[in-house]
Amino acid sequence: MITFFQSTILGIIQGLTEFLPISSTAHLRIVPAILKWDDPGTAFSAVLQLGTMLAVLIYFWKDLLKIYGALLSDLFSYKKPVSNESKLAFWILLGTIPICIFGLLFKEPLEAGMVRNLNLISFYLIFFGLLLFVSEMIAKQNRKLSQINALDVLMIGIAQAFALIPGASRSGVTLFAGLLLGFKRTDAARFSFLLSVPAVLLSGLLELNTLFSGALQECTPPWDKLFMGVIGAYLAGYFTIDFLLKFLQTHKTYVFVVYRILLGVLVIYLNHIGVVK
Repeated sequence: MITFFQSTILGIIQGLTEFLPISSTAHLRIVPAILKWDDPGTAFSAVLQLGTMLAVLIYFWKDLLKIYGALLSDLFSYKKPVSNESKLAFWILLGTIPICIFGLLFKEPLEAGMVRNLNLISFYLIFFGLLLFVSEMIAKQNRKLSQINALDVLMIGIAQAFALIPGASRSGVTLFAGLLLGFKRTDAARFSFLLSVPAVLLSGLLELNTLFSGALQECTPPWDKLFMGVIGAYLAGYFTIDFLLKFLQTHKTYVFVVYRILLGVLVIYLNHIGVVK
């Protein structure tokens, strides 16, 4: 049973790690294991993402209003997306399709906990961290977000689908794909944040319904605890977005690569000596 304190702490962890390329789902599995808390599960973790989605909506509200407003204007005028803003909104919706397809196809094994094994999560932390390192090494960063096309969106969208695996990191894999495609680091991060909104919204609302349906059957509605977690995720997420966008203007992602590898090795060791299971 998740307590108020645990829900708040997990919400803050969600907000801090959702936008940094270090995997929020991995941390929401590792931290409770180390502290001997109950595993909150995939549904609870998905609902916490509503807090980080709210952070994206508020931080980028002008951008979102502009791009989706432009898309709706074109649609009601029976025109193809013509402006850069309208095209960007269309690309975001198009890029969301892969993760929706994979999420539906693999919903049962993901929720059954088959991929929440700590050793497996540690492996993905290290593996995808090394991929991010490679992308930094070979990235040209000579393209702007205004130059994005359908193939770019498809590649980044497929990369985002790997975020369903705990330890992969949604921001990490989309940033990896964006760098490989030659986009500037800040532009790749910005598109990653905007791309997260539809997927996180759909996933969070779906799991919210699942959680409350089960809770009502048990007569123990977790509304108040979830609320604290979502608020914690929002506050931490908002400041993390601002930090990361400024950080990536002058820094590469190597510090996150090192952190991922060290965390992965640490969890494997703790699992080996029996501190976590």
